[in-house]
Amino acid sequence: MLARLKEDIACVFARDPAAQSFFEVITTYPGIHAVLIHRCSHWLWIRGYRWPARYASFLGRWLTGIEIHPGAEIGRRFFIDHGMGVVIGETAIIGDDCTLYHGVTLGGTSWNKGKRHPTLGNGVVIGAGAKVLGPIEIGEGARVGSNSVVVKSVPAGVTVVGIPAHIVDAKAKQEKARRDAMAQKIGFDAYGATGDMPDPIANAINLMLDHIHQMDKQLEDMRQTLRAAGLECRNQSISPLDGCQIKDKN
Repeated sequence: MLARLKEDIACVFARDPAAQSFFEVITTYPGIHAVLIHRCSHWLWIRGYRWPARYASFLGRWLTGIEIHPGAEIGRRFFIDHGMGVVIGETAIIGDDCTLYHGVTLGGTSWNKGKRHPTLGNGVVIGAGAKVLGPIEIGEGARVGSNSVVVKSVPAGVTVVGIPAHIVDAKAKQEKARRDAMAQKIGFDAYGATGDMPDPIANAINLMLDHIHQMDKQLEDMRQTLRAAGLECRNQSISPLDGCQIKDKN
């Protein structure tokens, strides 16, 4: 137990630059307190002392704001940063060197007995406010973005974001860059039109930007086809969008 505690404290210094001293970490970090209490409650749980285990877990939640079911299996060097509002369900399994931030839920999607909570591989990081739900697997070294909702298994080594969560890849980054350029061209703040936002208004704006982009492309193709056929294609003056600002009429 003492060796595990030393490892848990050492991993705080590795992952939190705000940590100043051993004494500060052991006395003021609720994540450390919650993990220590869970080690004790889990020891009771697997030996059949179910009520004492649950009561120890209850005290841990009351003291730290972090709820970890005593049945959850947690590996070595587990770090909960800030911690308030973290919930870890009974059948959750967490590998070594994992990090959770505040507001994270490792929850279930069924009332049936049996495996109903997520399994996290080694080195997984889950951002603040993310919800990982169901008996799914988060692969080793994966990253879950803040406020994401994950309901399907995630491969190792990838980053997922959004509601529902999807993998961030090179194509998605290129698509976002194209939308940002079009949004800037028409004078719209691209920050409000990120593809990862679940806001229906942002989604509608993204669809509109895609439509405008396709229209521009089709018009240019038509002009080139007409020129190639020897037909005159007059260039009519179009008001530039650069520098245009959309004003609120209210």
